[in-house]
Amino acid sequence: MNLIIKNGLINDNMKSYKADILIENGIIKQIGSNIESKNYKIINADNKLILPGGVDVHTHMDLDLGKYRAIDDFYTGTVAAGFGGTTTIIDHIAFGPKGCSLRHQIDEYHKLAQRKAVTDYSFHGVIQPGQNLCEMDELVDEGITSFKIYMTYDNMLSDEEILKVLIQAKKTNAVITVHAENDGAIRHMRNFYKDLNNSKPIYHALSRPDSTEAEAINRMIYLSEIAGFPHLYFVHVSTKKGLDEIITARKRGSKNIYCETCTQYLTLTEDCYNKENNEGLKYIMAPPLRKTEDVEALWKGVLNDDVDVIATDHCPFFLEQKLNAKNDFTIAPGGVPGVEERMEIILTEGIKRGISINKIIDKLSTRPAEIFNLYPKKGTIQVGSDADIIIISENNEIIKQENRHSRTDYTPYEGFELDYTVETTILRGDIIIQDNKLEVEMGNGQFVERKLIKKN
Repeated sequence: MNLIIKNGLINDNMKSYKADILIENGIIKQIGSNIESKNYKIINADNKLILPGGVDVHTHMDLDLGKYRAIDDFYTGTVAAGFGGTTTIIDHIAFGPKGCSLRHQIDEYHKLAQRKAVTDYSFHGVIQPGQNLCEMDELVDEGITSFKIYMTYDNMLSDEEILKVLIQAKKTNAVITVHAENDGAIRHMRNFYKDLNNSKPIYHALSRPDSTEAEAINRMIYLSEIAGFPHLYFVHVSTKKGLDEIITARKRGSKNIYCETCTQYLTLTEDCYNKENNEGLKYIMAPPLRKTEDVEALWKGVLNDDVDVIATDHCPFFLEQKLNAKNDFTIAPGGVPGVEERMEIILTEGIKRGISINKIIDKLSTRPAEIFNLYPKKGTIQVGSDADIIIISENNEIIKQENRHSRTDYTPYEGFELDYTVETTILRGDIIIQDNKLEVEMGNGQFVERKLIKKN
C-alpha cells in the first residue's frame, strides 16, 4: 500500500518532531512538511503520536515444554503483538530431540511460523549439549545471527560447553543470549521447600533468590572474558543484584554485554504470589517476580541506559493448566502473556516516571533492532527503512481480559490503567490493525533475514 501519514508528532529514539511520512511499496520514501498526496491513501494523525513499530526480541510462540505447550501459536501470538503495536518479534525456540542438529529446530520453526504470522519474525537458535557448533556459521549466513544457551533446565550447558560456544561466537560474531540462573542452587532450594511441604506459589520465588541470578550473570561475564568478549546478551534480568553485576563488569572494561529486562519485572512484585484462591499461580515464571527495590533498580537502569532492551518473554498458558500446580508449585508451567501489553504499559509507566518517550522507544524498538541485526530495516522511522509504524492516542484505557487478543484466559496486567493506546499498526506500509480490528489475513508476516554486524 502507498500512503501518507499527515500531521502526526513523530517520535524516534533521538527526537520528536512534527512531519508527514510518505510510504511507497512498504518503504519510507520521504519525511517532511506538506507532502503531496499523489492520490495515495491519507491517514490524518493530527494530535497523535507516531512511533516506530515495536521490536520484541523475546517471545515463545508455540513453545513445546513436553507436558505443556504454550497456547499462542504464530498466528494468535502475532495478532496480539500487532494489537499492542509490535511489528517484529524474534522468537526463542524450544529444545529439539536429544542429539538433533543445531539446524533442526530452526527448520521446524519455519514450518510453525510460515503462513501463520501476521507480523514479521525471526528466530534465535538454541544450543543443546553435544551439538556441532560449526553449524552456527551456516545459520548466520541464512540470517540467524543469535543463539540461546541455558544455565538451568534439562538442556543446560556446563561451564566448559558454554566456553566453547562463546569462543565459536567470537569467531562468527554472533550474539549469544543466555538464561542466567544457578541451576544447582535452585534445585536444592526447590527440594528443600518441597520436603517441608511448602507448596504455595510464594515458594517459587523463594526457591530462586536474587543471588542465583547474580551469580550466574557474574560467571557468564568471566567466561566471556576468557573467550575474548563475544556479544553476550542477558535475557530477562530481574534483580538489582543481577543488574549490578553487569554495571560492575562494564566499568572494569568488559565489552559487548547487553541487558534485557521485561515488562513484568518493571511493574509487578512477588506480592502477586500471595494472592488468594490460587491466583498466585498465574505469575509463575522464571526468573520469578521480585521485590519493589528490584523494580526500582531496573527502572533506574532504563533511565541510565544500563538496561538496553525491554522485552516480554511472552509464554502464555491457560489458567486451568496453572491450577494443576495448586498443591506443588514446582510443576506449574512457567510463563505469562505480555506481547500485547508491553508498548502501552511501558510508555505509560515510563513517562510517569519522567523518562523521555525517546529513551523508551530506544528500549522498545531501536536498541533491540540494533543488537539483533535488524536496524535500520526495523526499529526506526527514517527514509529507506521498512514502513513499520504505529499511531498512538493519548487516552485512558484499562487493561481487561476481554480487551486482550492472546488465546490465554487471563492477563497478569488486569486493571492496569493506560495513558497511551495503539490506534493503528502499520507493517511494511500495510495497515494490519486499525480501530481495534485486524485488517490482514493469516500469513501476512515475513521471515526477516538478519544481516551480521561488522566484526569488532
